[in-house]
Amino acid sequence: MNNYKMTIQYDGGRYKGWQRLGSGENTIQAKIENVISQMVDKQVEIIGCSRTDAGVHALDQIANFKTNENLSEAEIKSYLNKYLPQDITITDVELVHDRFHSRYNAKDKTYLFKIWNEEHSHPFMRKYSMHVDTKLDIVKMKNASTYFIGSHDFTAFSNAKSKKKSMVREIYDVEINENSGFIEIRVRGNGFLYNMVRKMVGTLIEVGLGEIHEAAIPEILTSKERKQTGRLADSCGLYLEKVEF
Repeated sequence: MNNYKMTIQYDGGRYKGWQRLGSGENTIQAKIENVISQMVDKQVEIIGCSRTDAGVHALDQIANFKTNENLSEAEIKSYLNKYLPQDITITDVELVHDRFHSRYNAKDKTYLFKIWNEEHSHPFMRKYSMHVDTKLDIVKMKNASTYFIGSHDFTAFSNAKSKKKSMVREIYDVEINENSGFIEIRVRGNGFLYNMVRKMVGTLIEVGLGEIHEAAIPEILTSKERKQTGRLADSCGLYLEKVEF
């Protein structure tokens, strides 16, 4: 049995997220599985390292699949890129150890969020960034972001429905930079809950607007009350940027 690791980039704008939804075809996972299954003439399931939400993009999504077929990495990459939609690209294929698992072997993930922070809209980036037309206070946002670093229960910052699994995640770093009208927020951690990054960013935006105090983050975390967090940031501004193994 051969185990192939794929590196994938996609524009998630027209998809319902990464994860296959029943018989639905409009997900990234379903699109790739359909093409691989066509290639090997057998139903194949792929395992992704991160279940990105509807509308979220990826610069470095990792997935793997197993097959009895002896195919070259170049052959797989060429076939997939020929038959996949143009908004999904396989940038690399690698034959890996049988025990490699895209989700369980991931050590940390970095998400990037892009905010266009000018009064006027950006016609070319409107599908790939969130527009905030009021000037944000970057210093306050940076101060607030430090409270996220460390191991915390992120129940307040997630829309996850299941309460059986642990809501504790560790955030290693949060970087906020401003460049030519864009504010880029990078969040690196060992894992993320459903909507977690978008809720974190939405809260930081409200801190930058003066609607939430920068020192309120610890209290919100402790409360586990979702209503205390800020808005849910737009999915179009979020990218899965990097996964480390």
